[in-house]
Amino acid sequence: MSNLSGSILDLIRKSPGLTDREITDRLRGTTAPQQPINQAARHLEGKGLLHRRRRQDQVIGNYPAEGDPAPVSTKPTRTTKIHDVDALSEDKVKGVLETWLKAQGWDTKIAWGNAQGIDIDAHLGPERWIIEVKGPGSRQPMRVNYFIGILGETLQRMSDSEARYSIAFPDLPQYRGLWDRLPHLAKKRTGISLLLVTEAGTVEHLEE
Repeated sequence: MSNLSGSILDLIRKSPGLTDREITDRLRGTTAPQQPINQAARHLEGKGLLHRRRRQDQVIGNYPAEGDPAPVSTKPTRTTKIHDVDALSEDKVKGVLETWLKAQGWDTKIAWGNAQGIDIDAHLGPERWIIEVKGPGSRQPMRVNYFIGILGETLQRMSDSEARYSIAFPDLPQYRGLWDRLPHLAKKRTGISLLLVTEAGTVEHLEE
């Protein structure tokens, strides 16, 4: 197996459902052509090592073959939608982040549900960490709106020059892609970082 094929399989085991473009962005950079990834993924599919099928947003995603041999319908089911929204709701993302922050010694003040104010205002001694949180969204356009909206909300919170600022989402391929496409200069000048939360309760912190 080539190094590229092995890298693709390793990546989709960690983040199943990534598109060829998203895999290319993460393995080779946002300016790299996706044709080599597409060819390698199709070759792996032919060998039965991955499955290519439509995600809920109707874009073709790549999934590991282990434990998932059967293709699914191209039309998302009600069960899948309920599972996604319930498992990765905004409050559940906040709950995972609360546990993660407290494990590192942070004290947290959280705006649960529809409460107004900063979603997560965390303090560790003199340090302050302000985090704005969104849930999964049910459709691709909604997630784009969530991403743009949370950036605006975070910029409006930037009144403390000593605080760090982050946005947080469920760890979904589309949110990773939106973050990857956000210009490096924008991330650097604002200092905003990204927190990705999984259903298993892990948190990945992406900074520039």
